[in-house]
Parts: sequence; C-alpha cells; structure tokens
Amino acid sequence: MRTTTNGSRWVDPAPLEVARPRLPWWTMLPTWVKWIAAPFALVWVTCWLLFHLVRVIYRYPLVIITAVLVGWLDWKAGHWTLAFVLAGVALVLLLWWRLHRSSFERFALPEARTEYRRMSVYACQWRTVMRLSDLAKTSRGKEYRPKLGRVRSEGWRDRVRVTMIKGQAPEQWERHASGLAHSFKAQSCRVRVRRPGRLELDLVHRDPLVRPFGVPALTEDATAVDLKRLTVGRTETGRPWRIKLLGTHLLTVGATGAGKGSLLWSIIWALAPLVRSGAVRLVGIDPKGGMELGQAPEVFQRVVYDNGPDAVALLEEIAATVKERASRYRGRLRSWTPATGDPFILLVVDELADVIAYQSDKQLRERASRAVQAITSQGRAPGVCVLGLLQDPRKEVVSFRHLFSTRIAMRLDEKAQVDMVLGDGVRERGATAQEISENTPGVAWVKEDGRREPVRARAFHVTDGDLDELVTYVTGVPTQRADVLAFPDRRENEREGGEVA
Repeated sequence: MRTTTNGSRWVDPAPLEVARPRLPWWTMLPTWVKWIAAPFALVWVTCWLLFHLVRVIYRYPLVIITAVLVGWLDWKAGHWTLAFVLAGVALVLLLWWRLHRSSFERFALPEARTEYRRMSVYACQWRTVMRLSDLAKTSRGKEYRPKLGRVRSEGWRDRVRVTMIKGQAPEQWERHASGLAHSFKAQSCRVRVRRPGRLELDLVHRDPLVRPFGVPALTEDATAVDLKRLTVGRTETGRPWRIKLLGTHLLTVGATGAGKGSLLWSIIWALAPLVRSGAVRLVGIDPKGGMELGQAPEVFQRVVYDNGPDAVALLEEIAATVKERASRYRGRLRSWTPATGDPFILLVVDELADVIAYQSDKQLRERASRAVQAITSQGRAPGVCVLGLLQDPRKEVVSFRHLFSTRIAMRLDEKAQVDMVLGDGVRERGATAQEISENTPGVAWVKEDGRREPVRARAFHVTDGDLDELVTYVTGVPTQRADVLAFPDRRENEREGGEVA
C-alpha cells in the first residue's frame, strides 16, 4: 500500500517497530517435563524467598525486631499496654540522650540512622539514579544494574558499598561522583576501591574538621615517641593523624593562610621529647626573616633567616653529613637507628621556593638546588628528613617533587594544583584541596607513596602560649613574652595638654 503527499509524490509508510516478544525457555518444555521439574522449582523458589527474607532481616534488623515485638505485645497485652510501653521506651531514650549524649550517639543512634537512610535515601532512588547516571547498561533487552550493598551512616558521611557490573571500572564512577553527590543530597562523593569489582562510596554530608583541635600534653617519656607514627592532628574519621618522618621526606603546599605553620609546629611539638633528649636535631631555613621559625628559635640547633650564602652553606653542610653517614653505615646498617648514636636530623625549609627557585643569584640558586636534591635522594637511610613548605607547586619551581614520598596539600587556588601536589587522578578520588574553606586553616589532604587513597585531616592548632610551653619544655628555661602596649592617641594627648595649659 502506498500513500501520496502533495497529490503527486509517493511515500512508503514507516515500518511498524515492535519488539519481538521473548518467552521464557521453560515454557517450551513438554508438559510431563514441567510436572517432573515442578518440585525442584518449588524448592528453588522457597530458597529464593528465604534468602531475600534473611537479607531484609540482615539489612533492617532494628525495624524487623521492633515490628515483631510491637505486634507480639499488642496481641498479648492490648493497645493500652503497648502505648504505655512505647511511651516508657521513648522517655528512657530521651533521658539517655540528654544525660549522656556521647554514648547515645555511639550505641543507639547509628543503627537507626543507617536503616532509615538506606531505605529513604538509597534503596528508593537507586534504580533511577543508576539509569540517569549512565551506570546501568542494557543488553538484549536485559538491564544490568550495579547492586546496592551495605550502607553505614556515621552522621557526617554515609559509606555505601557497591558491586559494579561486568565491564565497569572505578574511573567511570569517579567521573560521575559529583552527580551522585547531588542525587543523594550530599556535599561530595568519594570513590574507594575495596577489592576487584567492589567499591565503597563516601557520601559526605558535613565537615567534621570545622573546629580546631588543641595540642595534646607533652610527654616526659622520650621512648614513647615513634618517628614512624608522629601524631600531628586528627583525621576526619576521628582517628589520630600520624605522620612518618623516618625514611621519608615531606612536601607541604598551601596558599597563604592555609595553615602550613600549624602542621610545622605540630610536628615539632610531637618531636619535643626527642629534641630535649638530643635524639633529634632540628635545623631550619626561614627566608621570610624569621616570621615563622623565629617564633620559637630556641628549639632549633641552627636557624638561618634568609636565602643567601648562609642558607646555602647550611644545606651543603647537611648534604655532606648525609654522605658521611652513608659511608660509615656502608656494610653495617641498611638504615638509621637510634643505636648509631647519631641524632635524627629534621631540616625545615619554610618557603622552599625562595631558596631553590626565587634566589636572584644563579650560582647560589643552583648550589641550593643541588644540595636539596642530594639530601632528598640520599638522606632517608642515613636518618635525615626534609620538611619543605611552599605556596607554588609548579614543576618549574620544584622539579624534584617525586623525591618527597609524603605530599600534603592544604588549601590551594586551582584544581590543577591538586594533581601537581598529590599526583594524577587523586583529585578524582575526592581530594578536593581547592575547596578547603579559608575558615579551616590546618585542614589538608595527605598522599603517601604506596597508598592509593588520600587522607583528609587537620593539624593541631598551636597557639603562642603553646610555643612558650614548648620552648620551656625543651630548654628548661621559663619563657616570658614582652607585653605589647598600644600607642597613645595623639588627640587625647593634645586634649590633656590643652587642659593642663
């Protein structure tokens, strides 16, 4: 059949597009086979129902147990008794929350919050979000969709486990992390690989690092200080933020006011017992004239307050110490230990770029760069660590960033700078250092070689009073800061002079 348009042109009608119905294979079997297979099918369906029932009980134990108890009590004792019991339970929970909130939030709240959020936030929207995010695929009329696994709500974040479909990669989820966060009403979404085919999404709802942390009390036991596990702050999970100094070098990058000084003094605070005993020696270079290291120069064995010849000489002296120790340890030790009798050396360079890149004298700049590269490439085993702090992470400024095995990114100005500091692909896994608030100095993302996932943490807040305590602890001499008096108001002086006249 043909139709016409405009009275003369012949056009074929569009073909009828209908999906061919596909019947289950078992419908094609003979009747006698179906009768024989019916008992086995019944057993399989029963097992399938029991499996899903157990899975529901496992995922929502609080809801199931509460529903069973409420139904049983209502059946046995009646509505009024049930109402009194529920009112009593509510009163007990309210008193528990008011009198001991920490234990209530630790034991009673997590499970109820987890089950509520799993059902209302994730289970009800999972299929739609997977489809609209292009994370579900269809092949031959069958839809393959990632499976929602265990959900654990921790108040500030939800940890959601996911089983990927065949052919997917974690990078696909990292590209859709921002969309997943908005879909589930979260501030951000981080993707972590648990094992092949399994992911864990961290959907963050609020920042647990908003408030600063005070420094812990100084310990008198120097043997309790471990150079591989120095506590310098808290992670966002509430655990201690521990930094390794022995066998590594640290590069800390952050914009002005990001809190690099907080991390610097937190490390020195943790080292204080070893500094006092002589097991650790601190040397520093502060090209800003001592604006940072000059706050407590007494804890350093030697400090240089410029980027000139004295700073270069200090760097070359430490590089010579590294080579001298390596020659003595050759054939005897693989790495430094306190048993050697040599002190562990921590070289602190504030504004590293001023020493190796911004120095106007080309000869001094090249000498400084060679010395720093020698220390960072050879100083791990002989017991020398470099803590470099700077603002500009460009490669032309620090071309040997790879020699710093621990890299710390505080608040940065651009997205590209995150990859410069922490490495390629770390920003896609959630390390958004460019989004750190100016109101949270000391917050940082930490990436260590050998660990795929970065860690978000905040250094201790070290006040001027804490620095005075630190100096007194290390030197044994009480520190007294001078009082700063305000300048007198000229107008008040003139008024008083007029009255006297």
